[in-house]
Amino acid sequence: MSILAYIVLGIYSFTLLYVTVYCVMQIKLLYHYKRGIIKSAPAFSPKKVRALALADEDVSTWEEGEGEKAIEMDAADYPFVTVQLPIFNERYVIERLIDSITEFDYPKDRFEIHVLDDSTDDTVAITKQKVAEYKAKGFLIEQITRTDRKGYKAGALKEGMERAKGEFIAIFDADFLPKPDFLKKTIPWFKDEEVGVVQTRWEHINENYSLITRLQAMQLNVHFRVEQVGRMNGNYLLQFNGTAGVWRRQTIEEAGGWEADTLTEDLDLSIRAQLKGWKIRFLEGVGSPAELPIEMNSLKSQQFRWMKGGAETAKKMLPTVWRSDLALGKKIQATLHLLSSTVFVFVFAMGVFSVPLLLLFGNLMEKGLSKDFFAYFLVGLLAIIAVYYVANVSPNESEGNTFKQVFKFIFLFPLFLALSMGLSLHNTVAVLEGYRGKKSPFVRTPKFNIKSIRDKLSNTNYLNQKISWTTIFEGFFALYFLMAIIAGFYLQNLVFIFFHLMLFLGYGAIFFFSLSHMRMRS
Repeated sequence: MSILAYIVLGIYSFTLLYVTVYCVMQIKLLYHYKRGIIKSAPAFSPKKVRALALADEDVSTWEEGEGEKAIEMDAADYPFVTVQLPIFNERYVIERLIDSITEFDYPKDRFEIHVLDDSTDDTVAITKQKVAEYKAKGFLIEQITRTDRKGYKAGALKEGMERAKGEFIAIFDADFLPKPDFLKKTIPWFKDEEVGVVQTRWEHINENYSLITRLQAMQLNVHFRVEQVGRMNGNYLLQFNGTAGVWRRQTIEEAGGWEADTLTEDLDLSIRAQLKGWKIRFLEGVGSPAELPIEMNSLKSQQFRWMKGGAETAKKMLPTVWRSDLALGKKIQATLHLLSSTVFVFVFAMGVFSVPLLLLFGNLMEKGLSKDFFAYFLVGLLAIIAVYYVANVSPNESEGNTFKQVFKFIFLFPLFLALSMGLSLHNTVAVLEGYRGKKSPFVRTPKFNIKSIRDKLSNTNYLNQKISWTTIFEGFFALYFLMAIIAGFYLQNLVFIFFHLMLFLGYGAIFFFSLSHMRMRS
């Protein structure tokens, strides 16, 4: 029994150490994020900072004198831009997407719109009618269809490049509603000839729609504030996020073009481009509104694609990163970036092994193990709390009512942790499939034109109606951790009680919403 107890303790401790190190390393990005804000503050008077903020300009990452270069551009200097809209079966949102693109306050003769339409439903007809409408108004707009979905989104973008005339390529997914000044706020940054990509921050049209959308927004805010800005300020490798950004055409070509051997073609091309010497400029102050998935199975399909694609890209690009001439610190940060999806594997294993560890804890205490042993790992929890607080509360403090923002964070953050733990089985399967090289189709995340709490999900044509084996096991693990909670009280050992409670709530919520959202009907 002692040997088994030590094996279980060793596995649990290793997984806990991995998660803790990952969380602590996020502090490095937080440091660079805050350092950028502090460093830029003396460059402007308070009056000028307020004026730039009112103009919706990003001052958080500027060095002295840097901000002005991206504010204005002479009309005669506007380069020709191709706006690519890769879509697949988006009947509910394609019209509003095209409408928003045609509202760009960029010279109409200096940009073209290519709707890369791989749809197999009536989206094709809806798009055709909308394209004809704007073509009659003088817009350079075209619907491009393919006979097959070879390469999925990457394949559509690659074939679209053959028809594109632009020196720069702007890309938007179907659920985005870019603002009219998008091109005027992004294109000027390419005056720096080393910049190959300009990425903007995702905003959330329907953040307040439900608890699920609020929790998604928390996670995305961390990526689009602390992580992206922190990596840029630290001179680490960033990523293009697949949408709401602009590429220099030359950068795509020199990096080898779009490749469809991973589900995250955006991350893959980003790494290849930066290894070729190109820079990615992230604009925290330029927001691009988008619709968050509103039901659990759509969220899970999105997570699966991101997690599996991240693992595929890590497997593909990590050897190249370590063979490159990047500095050691950059290689380490790039590795952590590419392995970020792997943390879910360790969270899942940590949860599973915590239950037998609870049952064997008495035996280990007899051998001298203290209940305080795991307290050392609380530093990881404190680190991740700091990162999420800064990303979700600090940017909103200027809006007033800081107490309300803090209270909201205190309420939502434990629920976010529970949801993340509940998704760990689903995401672990995705990561392992990615590393094993198992191929699967690009499953797009369905969107339903839900913009506010007043909107109702009445159109359910794209909803998944099949129960997956992972959903069944999520129900099993909810019961597994419920029994662990009961066992903790029975054994009078509450070391894991809060951990098991969050796991129970997380798996239980994922299981419940997965089933209930399948039953949605119009």
